[in-house]
Amino acid sequence: MSTDRRDHPLELDTDTIRALVDTAMARIVDHLESIDRQPGYGPALEGIDRARRAVEPEPPTDGEPFESLLDWLFDEAIPWSFTTPGPGYLAYVPGGGIVQAALADLISDTTNRYVGVFAAAPVLAQVEANVLRWFASIVGYPDTARGFLASGGSLANFSALVTARRERLPENFLAGTIYTSDQVHHCVTKAAILAGFPERNVRRLPVDDAFRLDVDALREAVARDRADDAAPFCIVASAGTTNTGAVDDLHAIADVARDERLWLHVDAAYGGFFALTERGRHAMRGLERADSITLDPHKGLFLPYGTGALLVRDGDALRRAHALSAEYLPTMQTDDAFVDFNEISPELSRDFRGLRVWLPIKMHGIDAFRDALDEKLDLAVRAHDGLRAIDGIEIVAEPQLSTVVFRAVRDGLDGVATDRLNERLLDAIHARGRVHLTPTRVGGRFVIRICVLCFRTHADRIDDTLDAIRTALPTLS
Repeated sequence: MSTDRRDHPLELDTDTIRALVDTAMARIVDHLESIDRQPGYGPALEGIDRARRAVEPEPPTDGEPFESLLDWLFDEAIPWSFTTPGPGYLAYVPGGGIVQAALADLISDTTNRYVGVFAAAPVLAQVEANVLRWFASIVGYPDTARGFLASGGSLANFSALVTARRERLPENFLAGTIYTSDQVHHCVTKAAILAGFPERNVRRLPVDDAFRLDVDALREAVARDRADDAAPFCIVASAGTTNTGAVDDLHAIADVARDERLWLHVDAAYGGFFALTERGRHAMRGLERADSITLDPHKGLFLPYGTGALLVRDGDALRRAHALSAEYLPTMQTDDAFVDFNEISPELSRDFRGLRVWLPIKMHGIDAFRDALDEKLDLAVRAHDGLRAIDGIEIVAEPQLSTVVFRAVRDGLDGVATDRLNERLLDAIHARGRVHLTPTRVGGRFVIRICVLCFRTHADRIDDTLDAIRTALPTLS
């Protein structure tokens, strides 16, 4: 007897599925075609009142037409946000959102296969394992390396610190100390706290003139802690800080880690994939010596948010930190060629993230990504050179990767007045509507950042940015 789908509304017939996909794709294509015309500085804050009106304490009992829901999303919700996939998004560290990855997610989510256990989907689990092997080869890791895809750098850094803790400290680990620079991403401190360490055990050390971890200060801090009966066990270096894009001296820090028998983790969430380029490899010399590395494919590979990665040079260390057995699980793999991701990561239930990485790379080849990253390095130099040519602009941080930091200066202005001048400059840049920049504080000073990492950003948008700065400066009182 055939099933009447009217009695099972969640089971859609073929024609309905095609109609839904076609209707959604029409809106998606219209949205993508308009990205260049969308405000570079999206009106997110103006959407707060709309967000209040969107609060729904209870789920609806009856459904609404799909078309009207799409209208609400594309007309009332999505526009009131940062235009993160747009060419003018030079804020924070841009994400990507290439459509090829979205198509992979449609396939992955629809087929809904489970890859946390190898036996459940052996070929698909191997697809994801291949992606991690590609990443390992990019950073110069040996075949013994293993890793997993996570939601982003925060979870990857957390798992890295747990792995380091399990490898370097006893069960009573509360004396363990972690060393990093005062420019490190705040998620590293959060990861340390979540991994069980008191916040005071994170030593945030000074940086040099290029905003890189001061290696002499690092050695002194480790020696001081050993003398005080603390338990140094981990250094977290940065390959591309959020504030200035600084890359720590990884070779020198690796020497300290070797000499002091410390675990070296590199937070390369922003900068890691620049290792595909010659200039990036030069900037990150010594990356391959790290015990573990955090990468964010949703930055350097232009993938959708929610795509991070952790690599560990000794893959067995990941397993020692994460593996637990249970009677209801199938037999785990003993062949080194295969991996059960639940044994080397915090998650058991998880989506098939690997396809969103695998499909775009297989479609275009890794050289397409290398070329795009080289372009971003070129654009950062273009921005830097253009800023240097503008009277009244001071370069605060030279581009080590694709970030340049600057501020406006005027004779006779004190620090507070200079900060206010730059706040007004940033407002004037945003008023043009073409680009979105973000401020930060470096050495107590209000400064403005340009971070180039969107795959849609090209020379014309950098020139728009420079023109906005040149035009705005004379008008600021």
